[in-house]
Amino acid sequence: MINLIKSKIKNKTLVVGVIGLGYVGLPLFVRFAQQGHKVFGLDIDKNKIKKLQRGISYIKHLDFSYLKKTQEKGCVFSNNFKLVSNIDFLILCLPTPLNIKREPDMSYIKKTVTQIKPYLREGQTISLESTTYPGTTEELIISKLYKKFNIGSNFFVIYSPEREDPGRKNILLKNIPKVISGYTTKCAKIGNFLYSIAFNKTVPVSSLKVAEFSKLLENIYRSVNIGLINEMKMVADKMNINIHEVIEASKTKPFGFKAFYPGPGLGGHCIPIDPFYLTWKAKKHGIDTKFIELSGLINRKITHWVISKILKKFKEEKILLKKTKILIIGAAYKKNIDDIRESPALEIIKFFKQKVTKIYYHDPYIDKIPRNRNYNISLHSSKLTNNLLKKVSAAIIVTDHDKINYLKIQQNCRLVFDSRNVYKKNIINVIKV
Repeated sequence: MINLIKSKIKNKTLVVGVIGLGYVGLPLFVRFAQQGHKVFGLDIDKNKIKKLQRGISYIKHLDFSYLKKTQEKGCVFSNNFKLVSNIDFLILCLPTPLNIKREPDMSYIKKTVTQIKPYLREGQTISLESTTYPGTTEELIISKLYKKFNIGSNFFVIYSPEREDPGRKNILLKNIPKVISGYTTKCAKIGNFLYSIAFNKTVPVSSLKVAEFSKLLENIYRSVNIGLINEMKMVADKMNINIHEVIEASKTKPFGFKAFYPGPGLGGHCIPIDPFYLTWKAKKHGIDTKFIELSGLINRKITHWVISKILKKFKEEKILLKKTKILIIGAAYKKNIDDIRESPALEIIKFFKQKVTKIYYHDPYIDKIPRNRNYNISLHSSKLTNNLLKKVSAAIIVTDHDKINYLKIQQNCRLVFDSRNVYKKNIINVIKV
């Protein structure tokens, strides 16, 4: 089987399939297509598929002009899961959100495995890339397929966690080392061959659970350190100390310190969510992960701390909320992308929308904030005009996109609340929050 896979790779006859064409799946689709392989991109979202078939990417911060060309070379975008039978290497890039109890929601993986199972055949390899708790691949994939296949002999299962970082341009996807694990040694070996098509370096590990745990550790490491610096921000503020100046001084140390920066709260699918996957699984083993949960608590608290700072300044300036107009600068969860998932901007907009006369937002990447399960906002992005800046009582910088004219904001707004340290120097109408 390994020789057959090697032959298909060499002859460019290997067919790759990606299920879930979001921020992880779509870049993978493009990467394998760039290597000359036929790639099938599958997704249940019909509107998404129609756009991709026309060569239009819905991820604005990425240039996917290549999408149309891939279809001319035999690549396919579809919502027909019967195509799975034509695929040699199938990659699952599916959402793993939390439910209202902050417990893992595995419904997307479960439903997809059920949908594709009738079309799976011998000789295929399936890889899960979704961020999840240790044991998921065995519980939700292998347990459903072991009666149909001899896994490790005529069918192969691997886990390789995604390491996508939307908006980052200094590191290409192909240069991010790919962690690889397999249900058996042969599974891992085949997974290593397959991912080597698209990635310059692979990192084999001993088991599926090690790979699953490694992804959680990466994200929890960031969550804990961001939680720490957000707490330091609150402490420094009480002491009238500029936390950003402290960070700049500390990071001159050539060892033992890595700079993390405070903000108005965490966003995205990974950092605010992934730690709870491990805390949930740890509790199943009788372990209470207080440190991890505390960082999550602090990172949620900081959003309301920012709000409280703004309210305090309004009170000092005798600005009445019910007669106030506010402009939110940036709705995405991080700079230079169009991803709004878990963005702290949503919580800030929700709070002030109920208190003020009018709330606006400006984001060059997000034309409209859609209604979702947690927020009923339904706002459109406003143009950043002098007229708008002058008629609002304050602008709140939540996301520091590079495309925004911050000098224009500062020169025309009565008050500017800066939660991202956009303005390095002290300016009379800029308040650090």
